[in-house]
Amino acid sequence: MEKHQQWLKEQLENPEFAAEFLTAAAEDSEPSVYLSAIRKVARSRGMGKVAEAAGIPKESLSRALSARGNPRWSTLSAVLRASGMKLTVTAI
Repeated sequence: MEKHQQWLKEQLENPEFAAEFLTAAAEDSEPSVYLSAIRKVARSRGMGKVAEAAGIPKESLSRALSARGNPRWSTLSAVLRASGMKLTVTAI
């Protein structure tokens, strides 16, 4: 499993892959899937760097993105921007 986690971390460093990864996670009906995906993207870019760029203390960001976290929209939006992403909506 560790080999897969390392592979995923490396892939998530690619902005296009990360965007597709987040888009796929957003299609899941379970919000925890999207939260987990954002956490993985933030970790791949360095949680401290993302926290600093988002203007959020690292400990607060880690707590908000944890499996038990319940981040505010402003937190998610700041993390996406700090990770070089933006949210878009398309018609289905």
